[in-house]
Amino acid sequence: MSKRLVWAGRMVAVAVAIGVVSVGAGAESARGSLTPVKACSTLMTLSVPGSNMMITHTDAIAAAAAGTVPMGFGPTKIPVAMPAYCRVEGVIDAHTGPDGKQYGLTFALALPPAWNGRLLFQGGGGLNGTLNPPYGLAAAGDRPALARGFAVVSTDGGHRGAGFDASFETDQEASLDFAFASVPTVAGIAKKVVAAYYDKPARRSYFAGCSTGGREGMEAVERYPSMFDGVISGAPAMRTGYSNIALKWAAVAFNGITPTDPATGKLAPGGAFSTADRRLIVRGLLAACDALDGLKDGMIFNVRACHFDPAVLECKGAKTDECLSAAQVKALHTAFGGPVTPGGWHIYVPHPYDTGIAVQGPGIPGFLLNSTGGPVSGAALPLSIDLEREVANVVGDAEQQLTDTDRWTNLSTFAARGGKQLFYHGMSDPWFSALDTIGYYERVAKSAGGLEKARSFARLFLVPGMEHCQGGPATLDQFDLLTPLVRWVERGEAPEAVIARGASLPNRSRPLCAWPAYAHYKGKGDPESAASFECRT
Repeated sequence: MSKRLVWAGRMVAVAVAIGVVSVGAGAESARGSLTPVKACSTLMTLSVPGSNMMITHTDAIAAAAAGTVPMGFGPTKIPVAMPAYCRVEGVIDAHTGPDGKQYGLTFALALPPAWNGRLLFQGGGGLNGTLNPPYGLAAAGDRPALARGFAVVSTDGGHRGAGFDASFETDQEASLDFAFASVPTVAGIAKKVVAAYYDKPARRSYFAGCSTGGREGMEAVERYPSMFDGVISGAPAMRTGYSNIALKWAAVAFNGITPTDPATGKLAPGGAFSTADRRLIVRGLLAACDALDGLKDGMIFNVRACHFDPAVLECKGAKTDECLSAAQVKALHTAFGGPVTPGGWHIYVPHPYDTGIAVQGPGIPGFLLNSTGGPVSGAALPLSIDLEREVANVVGDAEQQLTDTDRWTNLSTFAARGGKQLFYHGMSDPWFSALDTIGYYERVAKSAGGLEKARSFARLFLVPGMEHCQGGPATLDQFDLLTPLVRWVERGEAPEAVIARGASLPNRSRPLCAWPAYAHYKGKGDPESAASFECRT
C-alpha cells in the first residue's frame, strides 16, 4: 500500500503538514540568503516518516561559467553562470509494474548554497518519462530559477520512457501519477528535503511549466490551492483528447487535397500547400492584420481584431503561385475552423491564423503542414474521421478525464489566500490552440465574477509568432514571467506587461500585454524598441 504524504479524497498537500508559510499567513519577502546546515552527502540517510521515499544519489555540483551548461535539450547553453549546488535524487513508491518494468516517482532537487528561501517546481513535458535537470528554465528569460537562488525540483512523472511513450499506462500507479498525483507527491517530499537541508521551510513555493507542465500548473491551482503561492502555466495541454481530434480533423482536410508522389504513389506528408502557397497565405494574413497594432512589422498583436479569410486569395482562373485553388481555400476553412458535428457542435475551438503556421522546422512543423493528426498519432496520413467515435473514445477514457484541467474554473480558495497565476501561449502553437487558453481564462473570469476580479489573481500573455512553448521564424519567445510573478506574490505588484525578445529578431523588443490588452505602436519612436509601444484594449 502506498504511504505517500497525500491523503485520499481531498489529497491535502504536504505543505500543511510541514508548516510552510502560506501567502495569507506571512508577507515576509526572501531577503538575503540562507545557507545549508548540513553536508549534501548526509541527505543520503534522510527519511520521511509515512512515505516510501528513498534518496538514491547526492552530488556536489561545481559552479559553471556562463554559456557552458546545456539547457537539457538541444545544443543551446544557459547564457548565465550557474551556481554550485547540492543535487539530490530520490524515488517515491518504487515498485514493479504488471509489465515487469520498474516504476516510481523519481525526482531531482537542486539545493544552492545561497538559498533565497523559495522553492520552484519545474513542470514536465509530453507524457513525461524523463528526469530533466532541475534548473527552472520555463518562462524565466535568460536567468533560470536556480541561478537566482531558488531550490528547484523536477520529476519524471512516475515512469521512464520517450516523450510520447504511453506504455506506462499498464501500471495503475504510474497512470495516476501522470494524471494528477505526481505534482502534490513530489512537491511535498521536496519541501521536506529543503526544510531538512536548510533547517527552515521554504518561505514561498512556485511552479513553472509549459505544455504538460502548463497543465500540471493548472492542476495544482484547481485541485491543490494551498500548494503553491505562484504558478506559471504555458501552452497548457489541458484537454489533449479533444485537441488531438482537432489535429486529426485538420489532417484529414489537408490530406484530402494532397497530391500523390509520382515516385511512390503515396501522399506526400505536408503536401497540401507548396512552399509558394504557404508564403502566399502568410502574406495575405499580414496584409489583413499586420497593421492593426499600429505598425507593419511582420507580427500580429491585435489578435481580437484579426479576421483573415483565405477566400481573398482564391484564384479567379487557373491555379498559380499567386493564388489558392478553391479546394485549398475550403480545406483551410475546415482545418482552422476546428472539428464540428453535422448538428453544429464544436468539439474543439478554431486554430488562429498567425505568422508561424507555415514553419517547416526545425522543431514542430506549423499548422499548415499538419498531416498525421498530432504527436501521438504515428506516421499514418488519415483520410477520414468518425467524429462520433473519436468523441466517444475521449469521453470513455477514464485516465483522460482525470488528466484534463479545462473544466474546473472555481479558483476562489487559491485567490483568497493570495495565490497568483500567469498563463502564456504562442499564437502559432500547432498543437494546442491559443484560443482554448483564452477561452479557459474567460471562463475563470466568469466564475470569479468578472474580468477585473480574475485579473486580481490570474493574467494571460499571448506571444505572436511563437510555436509550441518556444520557437518560430519571427517571434519574441524570450521573456521573464518568473520575476513579475514573484513581485506580484510578494509585493502585490501586478504585471501589466513583460518585455519579450527573441533570437529570430535579435534587435527587436516588444511588450507582451496582459489579455485582453495588446501592444500598439505609439506612432513615433524606434519601431524596434518596446519603449515605443503601449498596451491598449
